Amino acid sequence: MNVLIIGSGGREHAIATSMKKSKRVDKLYCVPGNAGIAQIAECNPSIGVMEFDRIVEYAKEIKPDLVFVAPDDPLVGGLVDKLEAEGFKTFGPRKNAAILEGSKAFSKDLMKKYNIPTAAYETFDDADKALEYLEHADMPIVLKADGLALGKGVLICNTLEEAKAGVKEIMLDKHFGDSGNRMVVEEFMTGREVSVLSFVDGKTIKTMTSAQDHKRAQDGDKGLNTGGMGTFSPSPFYTKEVDEFCKKNIYQKTVDAMAAEGREFKGIIFFGLMITDKGPRVLEYNARFGDPEAQVVLPRMKNDIIDVCEACIDGTLDKIDLEFEDNAAVCVVLASEGYPVKYDKGFPIKGLEAFEGKDDYFCFHAGTKLSDDGQILTNGGRVLGITAKGADLREARKKAYEATEWVSFANKYKRNDIGKAIDEA
Repeated sequence: MNVLIIGSGGREHAIATSMKKSKRVDKLYCVPGNAGIAQIAECNPSIGVMEFDRIVEYAKEIKPDLVFVAPDDPLVGGLVDKLEAEGFKTFGPRKNAAILEGSKAFSKDLMKKYNIPTAAYETFDDADKALEYLEHADMPIVLKADGLALGKGVLICNTLEEAKAGVKEIMLDKHFGDSGNRMVVEEFMTGREVSVLSFVDGKTIKTMTSAQDHKRAQDGDKGLNTGGMGTFSPSPFYTKEVDEFCKKNIYQKTVDAMAAEGREFKGIIFFGLMITDKGPRVLEYNARFGDPEAQVVLPRMKNDIIDVCEACIDGTLDKIDLEFEDNAAVCVVLASEGYPVKYDKGFPIKGLEAFEGKDDYFCFHAGTKLSDDGQILTNGGRVLGITAKGADLREARKKAYEATEWVSFANKYKRNDIGKAIDEA
């Protein structure tokens, strides 16, 4: 098979790496790709993920047997529908299902209607009404831009002043663009956050191994929200009891709710969960692999990813026995100093060859590009995802941090406490 992957980050490099292992794949293509993906796939960096017509034209040229749409923007924008209409077998939810991630108001209303446990909330499209509501609300409180915001459109406000400033930032100053035309105001929940990814074929759901992400830029969960500074899998807080509760009250109910709404979901549902003292609650849904969660979950998956993707598309997921290795993985993101606000890029990366031929270590490229003379340069806020597998989380963490020293570039920055929760479990 020839396979085309849409996207350019660490998630896409992890997907491409999994596909490269498949005995069924002859050739990989990627739009636009990055310098790491370019080592295992033919990349076309001139096409952006939102240039749907150009993507379709390129697909007609290379004739892929499968297209995997990985990022949120093109999924929510309807790229799957467009490719399917042209006869391409495409993995990912259609536009009317990707709304599960594309609109936080939609997903909250869905959970309320179908009795799926989540935080209490109100939705506003008028800033004055939101401010009025906040005057009498309990603090802390959570404000969420309704639409996509690169994983950053969520503000936790500890005081009324912070909440008022948050309304201004989201709804009036449009810090997250049109995503802030509507806003969800949500009760603040406390507990452990856990991510559970799942494959879905419209009716059947198969969950993958659990993971846990670190969103804040600095050690001790301080600083601004990012797309993710590191992650580990499995989560020690995702116990058998939590799994049983979620299977009964969250996972299948979500798939059935989408089907009942006439929005059959095929692809990946990412469940962001909060394990509260009242039991698990859904924090958010994503309609695709998380990044960097994909970088610790996929290296542990035993199945051929192509078999699973096809089963999701064909509605035969019930015949797949989804299996994961009995081990652990930790990913530490190497970022550009100053991320997520302001940072320089274009620096040469040294030491990447250290990962060659090592089964337990992975260097997933997130923000990299090739220079004209063939050097690999930094090209983003998050540059590399350094992942290691170990017998348990402690061993995986030790190996991942050791491997972060193998590579170097100017203004390299990382958190030093990824997986610290392992010691508290």
